[in-house]
Amino acid sequence: MALIKETDYGTPAAKAEKAVTLTIDGTKITVPEGTSIMRAAMEIGTQIPKLCATDSIEAFGSCRLCLVEIEGRNGTPASCTTPVAEGIVVHTQNQRLKQIRRGVMELYISDHPLDCLTCAANGDCELQDMAGAVGLRDVRYGYQGANHVFAKHNGKANSEWLPKDESNPYFTYDPSKCIVCNRCVRACEEVQGTFALTISGRGFDSRVSPGMSESFLDSECVSCGACVQACPTATLTEKAVIEIGQPEHSVVTTCAYCGVGCSFKAEMRGEEVVRMVPYKDGKANRGHSCVKGRFAWGYATHTERILEPMLRDKITDPWRETTWEEAIGRVATEFKRIQYQYGKDAVGGITSSRCTNEETFLVQKLIRAGFGVNNVDTCARVCHSPTGYGLKTAFGTSAGTQDFDSIEHTDVVMIIGANPTDGHPVFASRMKKRLRQGAKLIVLDPRRIDMVRSPHIQADHHLPLTPGTNVAVLTAWRTSSPPRASSTRRSCASVATGRTSRSGPRSCRDRSTRPRSPPSIPASIQPRCAAPLASMQPAATPPSTTA
Repeated sequence: MALIKETDYGTPAAKAEKAVTLTIDGTKITVPEGTSIMRAAMEIGTQIPKLCATDSIEAFGSCRLCLVEIEGRNGTPASCTTPVAEGIVVHTQNQRLKQIRRGVMELYISDHPLDCLTCAANGDCELQDMAGAVGLRDVRYGYQGANHVFAKHNGKANSEWLPKDESNPYFTYDPSKCIVCNRCVRACEEVQGTFALTISGRGFDSRVSPGMSESFLDSECVSCGACVQACPTATLTEKAVIEIGQPEHSVVTTCAYCGVGCSFKAEMRGEEVVRMVPYKDGKANRGHSCVKGRFAWGYATHTERILEPMLRDKITDPWRETTWEEAIGRVATEFKRIQYQYGKDAVGGITSSRCTNEETFLVQKLIRAGFGVNNVDTCARVCHSPTGYGLKTAFGTSAGTQDFDSIEHTDVVMIIGANPTDGHPVFASRMKKRLRQGAKLIVLDPRRIDMVRSPHIQADHHLPLTPGTNVAVLTAWRTSSPPRASSTRRSCASVATGRTSRSGPRSCRDRSTRPRSPPSIPASIQPRCAAPLASMQPAATPPSTTA
């Protein structure tokens, strides 16, 4: 087995339907309009050197390594921020570009520690890779000038140097290795939506700062790991990697902490887990994670974890280790005895809502085919029976009608009795991203959950209804809405009920191009939910954008 390598196209994929044809290094390629030159080049196998770009966040154009030449245009534009155009001819490699890139890389390395052999990121460092890609062999500027690398400069304390921040229990922050590419800051903003990081200072004094120059532990950081994954150097590094070393192979698995069902690459050295990395091809998380899935895997190697089957004859007896053969034989024998003594229907099976669909399928097959009974259930059915009935009545199936990606197309989100940021944080991050892009949000909840107002998002309406009146409110809303609201569905809603399954909260795609006015607020809601109509007004006055 080997490490699963995922292709980084540098910038996100464009969603335009119109196609554009261009020529890159003599090869013609057709891509959607709005695609960056960097991504178009990567799609034909041409990797342009980069440091500040990655395909999980928008292009930034600060590192100046990805410069290209375009025939008929002056200068050397950054390929990450330059969109393709019909018929253009792009050159990614020539002597002029090589010299520029090598000069830029010299500046980076002149203010960077040269401890590659003992660095935790050795072998997994983009700065190291790009230095090799541009052919850097010497640094003409030396290392004796002003720098962020050494604690002392000319025998005196170096005011530009900062000590390593090890306050976070899962990763470290080493400012001396930071190249100020902004990838961590942008990941915290665009992917996670927490806005816990910023760039303080200007020019040579610029540095990544958690909050108001706080430690990571004291800041608003939620330890989702998005910044660690985005970092191209060893500035942000998992403590497990520092302790164990770089992983040698990986397998794709599913996180079982909540119903979102995020996909991860379990990266290991031998049988020891080194780190859990969100899988970009995961349909639920698309390369993002929360603190539990990313870092709370210590149970896998915990000293008290039971590794061998254990048996006991009576509940008062101590457990004793045994072989798998004896354990399986004992269980099979006891099941047969119970069925013989008490009848075939005395045996049944129930699965947890934490089980995957595949695991639940195997359990029901064991009960039906192995024991010959239909006594099988899952606890997910109990809590999902109301939503299952409603979905089946409305849409003909009790399963979800959309996938997680559909949140990217919704115009209106309605949250009823759920707290996505706590219960399903990865999906909440995707929801908040869509809200920042202009989607509307309606919250029906007695609580003032984080989705009502948090950094850069705000519910358009918050109805703090009386607990237990959800059905009355929705019934009143439905019966009092204008008839056209049920036939015109330009504005779609993603309704999270707080009982989200692995298929997750769903949103509907546009089903009509006809415009629709916002739904009216029926007066009949007020007496049924004991919430004044005033509470359905905007959740809070938008903060001023002036300095």
